[in-house]
Amino acid sequence: MKRHLVGIGGVGMSALATALLRQGYTVTGADRSLDTPNIRFLKSIGIEIFPDDGSGIDEGTAEVIVSTAIEESNMAIRRARELQIPIVHRARALSRALSHKRLVAVAGTCGKSTVTAMLGHILTQCGLDPFCVNGANVPGWEGAVRFGVGEYAVAEVDESDKSLVEFSPYAAIITNASADHFSKEEMDSVFDDLASKCSGPVIDGRNDLTSQSQLDEVETSMPGKHNRQNASLALKMALALGCDEETARAALKTFGGVERRLQRVFPKTETTQNKTAIYDDYAHNPEKLCAMWTTLAEHYPEGVCVIWRPHGYAPLRKMLLPLAEMFNKTIRPQDKLLLLPVYDAGGTTDRSINSNNLLAELSALSPSEESNAKAILVNSLDDAFNWCVVNKGKFKCFTTCGARDPGLPVLAQKLADALTT
Repeated sequence: MKRHLVGIGGVGMSALATALLRQGYTVTGADRSLDTPNIRFLKSIGIEIFPDDGSGIDEGTAEVIVSTAIEESNMAIRRARELQIPIVHRARALSRALSHKRLVAVAGTCGKSTVTAMLGHILTQCGLDPFCVNGANVPGWEGAVRFGVGEYAVAEVDESDKSLVEFSPYAAIITNASADHFSKEEMDSVFDDLASKCSGPVIDGRNDLTSQSQLDEVETSMPGKHNRQNASLALKMALALGCDEETARAALKTFGGVERRLQRVFPKTETTQNKTAIYDDYAHNPEKLCAMWTTLAEHYPEGVCVIWRPHGYAPLRKMLLPLAEMFNKTIRPQDKLLLLPVYDAGGTTDRSINSNNLLAELSALSPSEESNAKAILVNSLDDAFNWCVVNKGKFKCFTTCGARDPGLPVLAQKLADALTT
């Protein structure tokens, strides 16, 4: 009997599909987009992909797995209900899949994917052979999954829909908490509940504020203070699980990074003064965008151009003023923000707030000529590409960033091909 995943091309669903396949299940899936890197990867490991029309569901389907993003009107859900096939949320399916392991859950508003990958790498180097399921693809893994047979599993658990309540982990890392999908108070309550379920160690970045001196003692291959904080959390958990400290610290220096987490697309090795650098990042809320921009600004004092697409109408509405305030403080005179329209994934939603509203808020915080110099609207990825080509000599670094839109990393590679020759 097969498990059928709706929206299987998303990184969280594709990771679950890979994990289930490696555990011996028959897995199929459906997605609106049938030719993305994740979809091509899933096909390459033997998962059959169907259009998002319910056609992949039949009497041989044991259950249909969905995320919160899948609406009740979706054809797959209708088909499942017609055939009386159970509909299971992704978080419950993942929790069940990892129930035979000692699960280390990684939660928090920012840094989860990087900390999950760092901890997985440390445990691997220390010989513990963990089973890891991340929220982002990791070089050297099967997409976002590392299949291991050791006693520990490491998994990123999602706070965006509070589905992490489905997990009862052995141990947990809470990276931080801030207003994003919900208020900080709501998030703190959810994270507190997760921590209370753990019988093993809890490393809580909200309460255990890492001092600068501690951070200076943690060396990692990833740039930026926020990544030293991530490394510190992963190291503390590894030591709490019994890892050798010298081996664990050495592992952080060989950590290969995470796709779309300050990922350097060009050049692949350390940049030089004569090279234009191209990065791609998943940053989509004020804290993540500020950490990304601040880190790049330290490395590229000559100027940084950031192409950013808000990942949803509701998140943009909720974060509109904090985003404007962050951009107003972070963008230097030599920098530029190219604002794309909100990524529209379809479905029913309030589309009354878009990127032009964010630009208006930014304009209100500073003189019009200054705000116009900081950010401009671009209508499409093609328009952003053309603007960057025309203005390639003004910046030492170009960065695509934002969640959900699969075209952003494609644009980053296109920029690397066009701007660095």
